[in-house]
Amino acid sequence: MRELQASIEIGAPAERVWDVLSDLSRYEEWNPFMTQAEGELIEGAKLAIRIQPPGGRQMEFKPTVLEVEPRRSVRWLGRLILPGIFDGEHTLAVEPVGDSAARFTQRERFSGVLTAFSGKLFDRTQIGFEAMNEALKQRCESI
Repeated sequence: MRELQASIEIGAPAERVWDVLSDLSRYEEWNPFMTQAEGELIEGAKLAIRIQPPGGRQMEFKPTVLEVEPRRSVRWLGRLILPGIFDGEHTLAVEPVGDSAARFTQRERFSGVLTAFSGKLFDRTQIGFEAMNEALKQRCESI
């Protein structure tokens, strides 16, 4: 198993951060890592996500939403082909830091037989997380 995580403090209320983050249809406007997202953030729903890891090739997957804590977090599970080959459990979380700031954290836990052979993908994904976090910060602080 391997876990990646990236956090950033955003100078905007947590509600605004959640509103931007949960509007999947607008990801292509601001998100350099998850360049397209479709679906509803409700438990059991299937999403369609396209990612573009920096220096890597574009990938599309259809994760299942596992858990939603309204205005706080969403967790989904994506799989490559079959369970146990290459699974990724992704969490997006927003927590208030006072009245006018928030901390955004995304993390992903990877598991499966291909995890041991995916070193460059993890490096690129970490850079992608950080780019997405910075873009979210810029978007939330500018509206």
